[in-house]
Amino acid sequence: MTGGVRGRNGAVSSEPGARRRIGPGRSPRISAAAFLLALGFTTGATAQSGAQAPDAPQQGRELTAHRPEVPYVHGLVVAGHPLAAMAGLRMLMQGGLAADAAVATMATLAVVEPWASGPGGNGFLTYFDKATGKVENLSFTGAAPLALRPEAMTPRDLDTGIKASVVPGAFGGWIAVLKRSGTLSLRDVLAPAIDYARNGHPLDAGIARTIARYRTVEDHPTSAEIFRPGGKPPAGGDIFHDLPLADTYQRLVDAEQAALAAGRSREEALQAADDLFYRGAIAREIADFHAAHGGYLGLEDLAAYRPRWDAPLHVTYRGYDVYSSPPTSRGGVETLMQLKLIEGLPMRQLGHNSPEAIHALAQAIRIAKSDIYHSVGDPREFGDTATPLLSEGYVAARRALIGSGDVAVVPAYGDVAALSGNPARTAPAGEGVDPDGHTTSLSIIDQAGNVLVATPTLGGGFGTGVVIGRTGLLLNNGLRLGSTSPYKEDRAYIKPGRPGLLNNSPTLVLKDGAYVMTMGSPGGETIGQTQFQALVNVLDFGMPIQDAVEAPRFSLAAKPNFYRTGAEITLQYENRLPAATVEALAAKGYRMKAVPSWSIGSNQGTLLNAASGSIMAGADPRRQQYAVGW
Repeated sequence: MTGGVRGRNGAVSSEPGARRRIGPGRSPRISAAAFLLALGFTTGATAQSGAQAPDAPQQGRELTAHRPEVPYVHGLVVAGHPLAAMAGLRMLMQGGLAADAAVATMATLAVVEPWASGPGGNGFLTYFDKATGKVENLSFTGAAPLALRPEAMTPRDLDTGIKASVVPGAFGGWIAVLKRSGTLSLRDVLAPAIDYARNGHPLDAGIARTIARYRTVEDHPTSAEIFRPGGKPPAGGDIFHDLPLADTYQRLVDAEQAALAAGRSREEALQAADDLFYRGAIAREIADFHAAHGGYLGLEDLAAYRPRWDAPLHVTYRGYDVYSSPPTSRGGVETLMQLKLIEGLPMRQLGHNSPEAIHALAQAIRIAKSDIYHSVGDPREFGDTATPLLSEGYVAARRALIGSGDVAVVPAYGDVAALSGNPARTAPAGEGVDPDGHTTSLSIIDQAGNVLVATPTLGGGFGTGVVIGRTGLLLNNGLRLGSTSPYKEDRAYIKPGRPGLLNNSPTLVLKDGAYVMTMGSPGGETIGQTQFQALVNVLDFGMPIQDAVEAPRFSLAAKPNFYRTGAEITLQYENRLPAATVEALAAKGYRMKAVPSWSIGSNQGTLLNAASGSIMAGADPRRQQYAVGW
């Protein structure tokens, strides 16, 4: 009410022109309209109370997305955990650039989402420099140890435990991007992660369930100390600490700060931290721990490691320039090849998630995976294995296979010169691939307009599962099946000094040299598949970014793996797909399997609205993805 003053007896008095005083016990009859007018409301179409109130249930609208899009004004970070996204945004708000925010975000993810990534992991990063218009790729992936003895490895050795370790690449990648494109110190960017690791943070319930599910950490005292405090896994809401990792982060900061105090440049100080990790005391702890516990990783492996800046893969798709990670990412080739395979198809006319559209996408995935698992390899050993698969002539020949063949098996791979059959292959026991996805992803746009999208990983959940001594470091289990092939004839077969093939493929889209969108996802075998679907949602169907990442998805799974021609394929679909769509796909020959409604992948991305010039971020509710803007 306006202008009213309540008296001692509970009656209401008012200034002249308002309603008359009503004493206790008196109830004059007035109409509802008069009562509303007395309270200062109007009647009719403009009423703001009752059923007409903006927040009344009757005014509700059916949600198309479960999370709001988050706007960019000065800076934007979307990452796999809200605290990690905020760590990155803090760097932007204190004047840092996308590179500084990315390292702060990735370092914090190692603390708050410890099973998915960390400084001992691997990954890829795609970077757009607004000032130069240049797009670059950073590969921070380590190789198998030089002392590795593949003949002595069991399938379990490849998947978990100290023998599965590859050279940790992520920390070297952090230093490389800070040197190339950052402005802040290592002390600045590691400060949030050190705080959360040392002083603790409330553990997300979903992450607590993941920690409890991975029993491998119980096999190693150094891991159990962190992830089984008091002999049991932490629960959601518990205050979680990682003191060993906090101490390692602090040692790296101290190395940088000592170099600065000695008058060395910012780049030299960052290199001092890198030297401590790969050639100094931390490297010795990693090597000594491996030697003491039957692992293969040594000082020579660590000292020789260098992250690599190089050109990203690039294709045009319906007038857009799409960039992603080159080998030893196979996911980048997969994402781009799938787009090219459907470019000749009228996707918009088929209709979003119609049986015909899903069939076209699934066929593209099936064909691309067959070629990629056979052909792609480390460029230092095999040369350029990606460009031939993305060439217009080759893609056109493979596109002709869409709509033909048995959709429920891995098809024969093609040959760049001519389509060919697939020779029989033999494998040791244990050729299946871990079906889970154990990775994370982030996108960042800074005030200068630089754009960065990254997908770091530990490989499988918790990587090797072995924390290295008192360092708090988990290393990537990059020898696991999937990243490596069980077939000796393949380019991804395990070999000393050979890196595995990762599916990580952070993707950037430009048009006429200007930013359009980013897309990245965790999800193991599903990464290239879910990114592909989200890109099509935007570029073909015009969806906003949040709708694009939330839309129902599917993925193909092969038994035992996609390396084997004729392997049995199952189309897994989130059970939000209509029953009629599922039935129509089954009628086409697909082996169908329903999975929970929000379970395939976890995309995050950013998108330019071409009409308004605004930029928005979308974060997938399938995990703890979270976007924050400034």
